Amino acid sequence: MERGILGSRGAVQILGSKTGAAMSCGKTTSTSFTCSTKHELNLHVNVKPLQLATDGSSRLAYKTPVLKNQWNLSASSSSANVVTTFDDDKGVPSSFAEEKIGVLLLNLGGPETLDDVQPFLFNLFADPDIIRLPRLFRFLQRPLAKLISTFRAPKSKEGYASIGGGSPLRKITDEQANALKIALEKKKLNANIYVGMRYWYPFTEEAIDQIKKDNISKLVVLPLYPQYSISTSGSSIRVLQNVVKEDSYFSGLPISIIESWYQRDGYVKSMADLIEKELSAFSNPEEVMIFFSAHGVPLTYVQDAGDPYRDQMEDCISLIMGELRSRGILNGHTLAYQSRVGPVQWLKPYTDEVLVELGQNGVKSLLAVPVSFVSEHIETLEEIDMEYKELALESGIENWGRVPALGCTSTFISDLADAVVEALPSASALGTRKPEDTDSSMDLMHYLTKMFFGSILAFILLLSPRLVSAFRNTML
Repeated sequence: MERGILGSRGAVQILGSKTGAAMSCGKTTSTSFTCSTKHELNLHVNVKPLQLATDGSSRLAYKTPVLKNQWNLSASSSSANVVTTFDDDKGVPSSFAEEKIGVLLLNLGGPETLDDVQPFLFNLFADPDIIRLPRLFRFLQRPLAKLISTFRAPKSKEGYASIGGGSPLRKITDEQANALKIALEKKKLNANIYVGMRYWYPFTEEAIDQIKKDNISKLVVLPLYPQYSISTSGSSIRVLQNVVKEDSYFSGLPISIIESWYQRDGYVKSMADLIEKELSAFSNPEEVMIFFSAHGVPLTYVQDAGDPYRDQMEDCISLIMGELRSRGILNGHTLAYQSRVGPVQWLKPYTDEVLVELGQNGVKSLLAVPVSFVSEHIETLEEIDMEYKELALESGIENWGRVPALGCTSTFISDLADAVVEALPSASALGTRKPEDTDSSMDLMHYLTKMFFGSILAFILLLSPRLVSAFRNTML
């Protein structure tokens, strides 16, 4: 994305002084949402994964040969497997008190007004990690993004209008940043907290500029995605990677990147707490089917690009259900993937199809759990709470509930603070190196070209009614 697209309208969220916000944000109930369109991040494209490597033991939980052969940032990440906690009264090592610590929270971003929807979509589809074009066709990146965003904007505006005229994601993320600062202060760590959004204000690039202006001496990067995907955490981290390659300050700045953190005890127990609470609202809690719905990605992300997202998601569900079983909660559960668009195959099973099947099989009570989201946004507020709820009730399910996103749940925020503290010792200056040539690269251009034309066809099929109408109007 070129900076000319971004502008500088939004203020970067910086929390560098003590505040008094309470540990609660984006609170919802399982029955109070009425919204109406799907999130815009769903589009079949070929993507090139970003892999981070480290000197120590902290690495992505799952690696494939494809991932290992891509661009690397060395000495960068802290382990998602580390679950050591720090008592609040003990604080952190005194050496950190002499450092100027920064924490960069990464998130997707979302349009704050209806006028923001089309430019937000443009930024989204202009991301080469969302639409990955062969080098020969890179000149089409921006025109294609303009075309798609123009055609999708009217429908998307309807969705955002139904949830109040804009996305609540920035507000909730700012509240999470504030809560995280307070939690770190309780652990005797003063840190500046920065919020960087990938596709809307405040942009990741703006946060990075502010970090440099503040002369931060050590930085922890924390994507607010529990599981790693090349289209979410990977895309945001790529922005940082590009800066490191060009900026001497950042190339020498000790940075620790927490790539995924779904394995952490604090996250798992916080999710189990929310599920247990919502189950208690049913008249017969033991009969409720626990229905995990995760954001989907095209199957090619996993099979061809080596995205670890599916493996991490399945592992995440196993950990949460293990925690529930340890509490004597033995309900059945299932996992499905939502938000697919276009004619291509996405991760299966699909949420809508599974809901129908469960209803046909006699399931009467269901608790939906949005497992890949820690903040309320259009995919939870509309897609789950309206579309999927309606579909479930039409399919024979009689009792519906939904677990709210974690938001600023105190146990969750406290565990994120622990993750930050644990990541600090592994912070090291980042370096870059080019990938080694491999046999698999011989077929890369052929594969990318095939996926490019397949993606164009998918876009045409997806947008064909409006596209045909536009062409007809032009010809008449």
